[in-house]
Formats: sequence, structure tokens, C-alpha cells
Amino acid sequence: MKTNFNWKKELSTLIVVIIASLTMAVSINTFCNAGELFPGGVTGLTILVIRMFKLFTGIDLPYSVVNILLNAVPVYIGFKFIAKKFTLYSCLVIVFTALFTDFLPNYKITEDMLLISIFGGIVQGLGISMCLLKDTTSGGTDFIAIYFSEKKHIDSWNLVLGFNVVVLVIAGFMFGWEKALYSIIFQYVTTKVIQLTFHRYDKETLLIVTTKPREICELIYNEANHAATILPCEGAYSRRQMSIVYSVVSQDEYSKVIRLVHDIDSSAFINTLKTETLIGNFYQRPY
Repeated sequence: MKTNFNWKKELSTLIVVIIASLTMAVSINTFCNAGELFPGGVTGLTILVIRMFKLFTGIDLPYSVVNILLNAVPVYIGFKFIAKKFTLYSCLVIVFTALFTDFLPNYKITEDMLLISIFGGIVQGLGISMCLLKDTTSGGTDFIAIYFSEKKHIDSWNLVLGFNVVVLVIAGFMFGWEKALYSIIFQYVTTKVIQLTFHRYDKETLLIVTTKPREICELIYNEANHAATILPCEGAYSRRQMSIVYSVVSQDEYSKVIRLVHDIDSSAFINTLKTETLIGNFYQRPY
């Protein structure tokens, strides 16, 4: 019996998971802890719990223990409702990041809080992006966001934003509003880095003027699993009868589809548009 297991792909994913976990641990120790900032998601909640516990008891809790416990419910959601393999790799990210954070030293590279906020956000964003590009995640609120987005078709952004706001408000009251405000900069930079590097959910509208519409429609369906619409048209100058193939594809499928369209019809005229909103059925590659 043949198996679909690709050990090279799984090994590369594991290597990226370890590098991403190390990157995020460096961000936590070198920037978040050194600058007393609070990142977004369960990571921020973990740091808040540790600092509050130390404030009231004087005891330093290990980051790994608190973070893994707080991730228990999101991980359960991942295994039950999203995908087991996806969740398993995410668990590795959670565990590796937690262990690296406990064992790596805290090192403050600068006293400038603005630099700490900006470059800490960049490093954190790169770590999270590496996970996302390998179809895994850093855990925590990512599981909840994916669950509500893909299973319940609910915009989860407001839920995640509300969670982060609550964490920052508590942090502001307990440890000073300056730290909370710099944490907003940290979280904003993290989000922008992810947006620049990860485009799985971005979509492109294709308007392809061609004399081979059926072949191109078949190509789009085979490569991207998306259907297309054929609109008859006439060239205003040449008066030739042609067709416009209209379809929407994901950003990660876009380059390959364009290349293959030109292989079929080298004279095809292609106009692409950024798709901001899409209502109706749209195939999303599963995790």
C-alpha cells in the first residue's frame, strides 16, 4: 500500500518549526522581557500571569509551565475541529518555544523602548510567519481564530483584538501604561510583518482575455480547485471573437496559474485585481 508520507517535507517542516520557535523565544527574552512588554495572544497572557504571580508572591514561575497550561484549551480545539497534523506541529512550536524561553538568557540589547518595541515586533512576526508558511501556527488564539473563521464563518479579528485589549488594560493597571502603550507598537509591528510575508488568505481576481477559454478553465480547476466563468467578447480593434475567463484564486496559487495560462495561450491578456471581499463559496486549501 502506497503512503502519502513525504519525509523530506516533514523534515523541512520540523527544522522550520525549531528555527521559528527559537526566533520567538529570542523575541520574548531579548525584547519582551528585557523591555517588560506584552505581546499578543496567549504569549502575552502567559507573561502577564508570570509577572502578576511574582508581584504578589515573589515567586518566578517557569514560562513553559504557564504557557503550556494556557494553551491546553486552544490545542483541544485544534485537534477536535481543525486538523490533527496541523495541531501536532503547532504543539511542537508551543513546547519548543516554551523550553527555549526558559533556557535562553534575558539579554537587553538597548535601553531605547521604541527600538525594543519595533525590532522585537519584527523578530516575533518573522517567527510566526515561518510557522504559517509551513501550515502550522504558534498556538493560542491562532487556533480560536482559525476555528471561528473556517468552521463558523465568523470574522475572528474582533475576538482576538478584544482579547489583546483586555490583556493590555490589565497590564496597564498593574505595571504602568507606558509598558502597555509600547506593547501596542510591538503588536502592531508583529502584525504588519505577518501581513507582508504571509498571503494564504489574500485573493486575486483574474480577468483573462483568450481564444482558449475551455483549456484555461480546466487549468484553473485542476491547479487551484476553483471554477471560472466564461464571458464572450469581441476585440474592439481586431474584431476577433474571444472570451474573458473570470476567476478568483488564492495568492499562493496566483503565480503558478499565471505561468501555466501563458503556457497554454502565450498571447492571453491578463488583468489581475486585488480581491477585498468575497461572498459565496470559495475553496480554501485545508490545513
